Amino acid sequence: MRPLSEKVAAIAPSATIEISNAAKRMAQEGLDVISLSIGEPDFDTPGHITDACIGALHRGETHYAPSAGIPALTSAIAEKITRENGFAAEQDEVIVTCGAKDAIYEAMEAVLNPGDEVLILDPAWVSYEPCVQLAGAVARHHALSLKTFQVDDTLLEAVGPRTKMIVVNSPSNPSGAVLDGDSLELIADICRDHDLYALSDEIYEKLVYGKEHVSLASLDGMAERTITINGFSKAYAMTGWRIGYAVAPRPILRQMEKVQQHTISHPTTFAMFGALAAIEGPQDCVEAMRREFERRRDYLVPALRGLGYATAPADGAFYAYVQVDGDDMAVARSWLRDIHVAVTPGTAFHTPGWLRLSYATSMKNLEEAVERIARV
Repeated sequence: MRPLSEKVAAIAPSATIEISNAAKRMAQEGLDVISLSIGEPDFDTPGHITDACIGALHRGETHYAPSAGIPALTSAIAEKITRENGFAAEQDEVIVTCGAKDAIYEAMEAVLNPGDEVLILDPAWVSYEPCVQLAGAVARHHALSLKTFQVDDTLLEAVGPRTKMIVVNSPSNPSGAVLDGDSLELIADICRDHDLYALSDEIYEKLVYGKEHVSLASLDGMAERTITINGFSKAYAMTGWRIGYAVAPRPILRQMEKVQQHTISHPTTFAMFGALAAIEGPQDCVEAMRREFERRRDYLVPALRGLGYATAPADGAFYAYVQVDGDDMAVARSWLRDIHVAVTPGTAFHTPGWLRLSYATSMKNLEEAVERIARV
């Protein structure tokens, strides 16, 4: 047989999904596994959103839609961005995608050429680098301070002649850190001075504790060079719906739309009506979930510190990022094997020696997990 794609063969499988699958297999075998490995809210999608989707099905909204998304939704997203995120967006600068991950992939394909380099700030979500590789470009990693998890002047030293884009994720998966004003301004300065694009992944923007979310595109001169990624999975507990979106300058959007036309065509039509209800409907459900995540964070992070673990700031998202002694992969495997607690090793996020614990689970599970961790 002729060889398969070398490009795809070079891409590692998702470590977060691998650990989650292992935990599920153990649970199916009857073992009492507490999974803190997956980034998925443990809430059901709010009822008014599912009702809107069901209503769309009953109305026969089961046909092809415009490739960028139904006009009502792209218009609502543009209005939301202008109102909440601090920069003006027009309807034709919005594309609705099959989840935020799809938006990231399309953005990489639209902007990058073979040999281009993309700076990724570590710790970084596992799929950024594979999306860069699939677009034929090269990922370069730059470590944030593992004390502050903020950007410093060393980022400038990482910019080279082939650098074309910087990937920014705030609030962060996996660390939960929120980039402060100084960090964002430094990134913006570098992008403006070196004519770089920025991809700003803001999927956790609604899950911030004691701080304020700031969109990178809201800074001077950044809307014209920033692709803002967002979606409905985290804020509205809609992970299985696979609805995300991107807001970007028109030339980039047109390229992304071509990628979408020749791959997925468009997101599921009736699911987009659920997303429309999410963005236009009552937001108290979002705040209720945010408060519950904050309550869990306020328990878990101090509990882990009480056990002697150093942690990242945990100012957003729903992750506690903890430092461990020795090989984080070995620690994660031993926790799963010996105490049946599933976590994700920091090596997956390019920061060996750390573990990511998701607190998107019940307080009962978190309390039991802490008791088990205390035994090791």
